[in-house]
Amino acid sequence: MGALAESIASHVPSGMLSAGLAALAALPNPGELVRKAARLEDELRELLRLNGRGAGAGAEQGAGNRAQQTRERFLRAYERLKDELLKDRAFNFDFTEETRQWVAKMLDYNVPGGKLNRGLSVIDSYMLLREGTEVDEEDFYLACVLGWCIEWLQASALVMDDITDNAYTRRDNLCWYKLPTVGLSAINDGVLLKCHVQAIIKRYFKEKFYFMELMELWNEIGLQTAMGQMLDLITTHTGAKDLARYRIQGYRRIVKYKTSYYSFYLPVACALLLNGAKLSDYVELKNVLIEMGVYFQIQDDYLDCFGDPQVIGKVGTDIEDYKCSWLIVQAMELANENEMKILYENYGKSCPECVAAVKNVYKELDLQDIFLEYESRVYKHLVSTIDAEPDRAIREILKIFLKKIYRRKK
Repeated sequence: MGALAESIASHVPSGMLSAGLAALAALPNPGELVRKAARLEDELRELLRLNGRGAGAGAEQGAGNRAQQTRERFLRAYERLKDELLKDRAFNFDFTEETRQWVAKMLDYNVPGGKLNRGLSVIDSYMLLREGTEVDEEDFYLACVLGWCIEWLQASALVMDDITDNAYTRRDNLCWYKLPTVGLSAINDGVLLKCHVQAIIKRYFKEKFYFMELMELWNEIGLQTAMGQMLDLITTHTGAKDLARYRIQGYRRIVKYKTSYYSFYLPVACALLLNGAKLSDYVELKNVLIEMGVYFQIQDDYLDCFGDPQVIGKVGTDIEDYKCSWLIVQAMELANENEMKILYENYGKSCPECVAAVKNVYKELDLQDIFLEYESRVYKHLVSTIDAEPDRAIREILKIFLKKIYRRKK
């Protein structure tokens, strides 16, 4: 412990360690103290590992500046891409000015919001793969185009999900379909966003030698994501009849297809193709990214219930919507007869009292601590897997993905 303490003292910002230890000392339950202490140790080790043991404030600030510059270039690429598409008759099918304004408004409202992690991951991955070689403006722009294609796809999924879930807010704004001038025409807008992706890829990449493999990738991911959404809806209808049907195997299947492929594998696969690689050479990388996607979705389910809406940008509705979430799956495994009765009577109902009753069962079952223990275990496994990766560029790509997930709640 002495060596770790010395390392922490020299690398952790002033006051951080003492504040964390003071918070631990205030906890009344010894078991909780041990769990929180382990969690704090993991976070401190992660801070040291990701920032580098010899890195100072200047290096950290430099990395932050580069990330901000990349984000700004990515956002500028969106404006260029949108303008080019709206002026392209092959894309807009001879839009009237009114139609063009509607599409522009719909894009601006739904596509560039949020953290943009998926799109920026294409840029980060591509730049790491190209490290040591010059990346000109046009190469960078093409990486941005594929990054925005993923954000387009994400926007399509969110527009549809919000309607299905009867959600109210998204990214600190009203959901698109909740706007008085939009309503259920948002369904068509969601389909249109998805169709845009194919048109964009054809417009910018049809002359590239990897065009066919790129199209096959997007068709495959599109099918997998749609299948995941279908599994989610079918499972929800089934669970509404009998909560006992919510099981971890079915949950992982939904998550794998609905989230993991397009959120984690697709950005890296796009970067690999841009760099001239063959995707068949990166099967193990694909498996690690899928595993990260499952971890990400479990965290998302946890935040839906226990996260601060001011931090995560939305009000969670998984309980009200009868979702097959990680929390209800765990609860069905652990609940006693009385707790099971409460879950059956209240899960899937929108009244605040019912939601509170379900959350109270979650707390009685210590699901928050179970999540922290799960997160710590999976995180350590992923770190070990990443550190064993021989390709430096791939290793750094995976580190970026893991860092984004791990810091997401902060």
